Amino acid sequence: MSFLNNVITGVSLGSIYAIIALGYTMVYGIAKMLNFAHGDVIMVGAYVCFFAMNSAGLPPVVGVLLAIVVCTALGVVIERLAYKPLRAAPSLAVLITAIGVSYLLQNGAQILWGAATKTFTPIVSTDPDARLVLIPGQLSISYVAILSIVCCVVVMAALTLFTGQTKMGKAMRACSEDKGAAQLMGINVNSTISMTFAIGSALAAVAGVLMCSAYPILSPTTGSLPGIRAFTAAVFGGIGSIPGALLGGVLLGVIETFAKAYISTDLSDAVVFAVLIIVLLVRPAGLMGKYVPEKV
Repeated sequence: MSFLNNVITGVSLGSIYAIIALGYTMVYGIAKMLNFAHGDVIMVGAYVCFFAMNSAGLPPVVGVLLAIVVCTALGVVIERLAYKPLRAAPSLAVLITAIGVSYLLQNGAQILWGAATKTFTPIVSTDPDARLVLIPGQLSISYVAILSIVCCVVVMAALTLFTGQTKMGKAMRACSEDKGAAQLMGINVNSTISMTFAIGSALAAVAGVLMCSAYPILSPTTGSLPGIRAFTAAVFGGIGSIPGALLGGVLLGVIETFAKAYISTDLSDAVVFAVLIIVLLVRPAGLMGKYVPEKV
């Protein structure tokens, strides 16, 4: 049953990666920007929830909602101050700015909350006895894992409906195709891109709380490595594709879990990136990405 346990662990971890990757893929798909500060927004959301529950004594649900509100506002502020002036700039300038914003958030977190590692209080019970038993003594699943998988499915379904059925979602798709044409059709491109950053940052808050509930260690650099892995998942599945982000995240979580279980914990990241390189050699646009020829 260790195989099935590893599958469950991988899917739950991959669900968290998928939620983070959805933020990456939405911003890139619509604004054509790689927001490498996204991982640090995860960290901010986790800190807000941590202090809301531990210092203010608020219930977990209120802590999560507060984290979502703070991260949503933070995402809009970052877009307006750091990325909006660079929309016509070369991609290298945007990349350097994103790295700068990332370090700004990490150092700001150290100043506000200290550099010491904190033990995050999970939003659901992680007691070894508080698990859903599937096969007594052999197969069980933690409530954090169940919550992560359910949240991933709900977020995926909600985003699919949002982008396909709502006016703002259709505006996002139009901006993704051609910002100039969308603006000529009366779409407010600035508001659309800001909404994209807001949604991506709200997802980052949810992912940060879930991640720190599953792995209860919190520090100013908590979001760095998960952010890189989630970006890998977005590229793996096809960056710009919402279903691709889900597929890439789940596959990445399963591959990482199996690499740790059957190969080596130290080599798990190497295995993940080796698989990514192989996939991109075969499908440069990712598993569900579409090749779009460059217009000249």
